[in-house]
Amino acid sequence: MPVKIRLARHGAKKKPFYRIVVSDSEAPRDGRFLETVGTYNPLCDPAEITLKQDRVQYWMEQGAIPTDTVMSIIKKEGVTGQTP
Repeated sequence: MPVKIRLARHGAKKKPFYRIVVSDSEAPRDGRFLETVGTYNPLCDPAEITLKQDRVQYWMEQGAIPTDTVMSIIKKEGVTGQTP
């Protein structure tokens, strides 16, 4: 089961709010997930990011692959982890 760290969209129309989740790569974008590891609100200036750094690092060590957007958020927050 390949696992990804990606964004799940929530919020109202034209007012997005994202949860950073760990999910199976075949699950729908806003569907089933394994764990919520953070949030991302792009409407604030600067963008508001909360992240459970220990859990993100754990999942990356287990082989979870972050999407490009999540990878840039992770780098911005300074989380390091082993990517295969």
